[in-house]
Amino acid sequence: MEPDCNVSAPLVFITGASSGIGQALAARFLQSGYRLALVARRSAELTAWAREHGAATQCAVYSADVRDINSITGAARACIAAQGLPDVVIANAGISIGIDSAEFDDLDVLRTTLETNVIGLAATLQPFVRGMCERRRGVLVGVASVAGVRGLPGHGAYCASKAAVISYCESLRGECRPFGVKVVTLSPGYVDTPLTRDNRYPMPFLMPSEAFAQRAYRAIEIGEAHPVIPWQMGIVSTLLRHLPNAIFDRAVAGQPRKQRQRRDGS
Repeated sequence: MEPDCNVSAPLVFITGASSGIGQALAARFLQSGYRLALVARRSAELTAWAREHGAATQCAVYSADVRDINSITGAARACIAAQGLPDVVIANAGISIGIDSAEFDDLDVLRTTLETNVIGLAATLQPFVRGMCERRRGVLVGVASVAGVRGLPGHGAYCASKAAVISYCESLRGECRPFGVKVVTLSPGYVDTPLTRDNRYPMPFLMPSEAFAQRAYRAIEIGEAHPVIPWQMGIVSTLLRHLPNAIFDRAVAGQPRKQRQRRDGS
């Protein structure tokens, strides 16, 4: 898809943009006049979405898998060559699969989750860091989760990956601050997306993806370091962080776990 010729409009680069939070963020940035660089493995769905939203001339689509470092960094370089250095980069692509630490097969699930949610995020941001620092302007966004605050039984892979994202983005923020580049760590609570609809446990303060995108957009615009969305989950995450281990362990005992991936891949 041809990028927009209006190069004066700001540009946002978003991974995992074919559904859920990524797609909602794309719609919100489009509403504010941004040009879009959208990345997903299912590029045909992104192209159809752009046409449906009348954004064909404002949007370029890149097919890439964030688990493949050459693939995602190649898409980033292609974006810079075709559309210029983005104003905002959002590393949103991620997966959430339950694991049982006693199961040998789930070690592969753990590896896949870390490759996608952590290495994929770092590989998404890396091609833009030097250019933004040299320009002395830009926003790098990593999508973490409230689940990164404490480890939940059956969620070891996802919780570990999001805890790593929080720490990684905090480190990156310190590296980029002297150059005027902002790093925003978005920590969603429960957002109504295909990623959460199969959950078998209560999801307090569940919010529509559009409402999340609206709040996230404001946080990115002001460069808020680590917004937790919705705000109620910010309070919950603070309480969880400081809850004594004995009380936390009793609170999560017997809670339903995230579904595991079966051998057939479903």
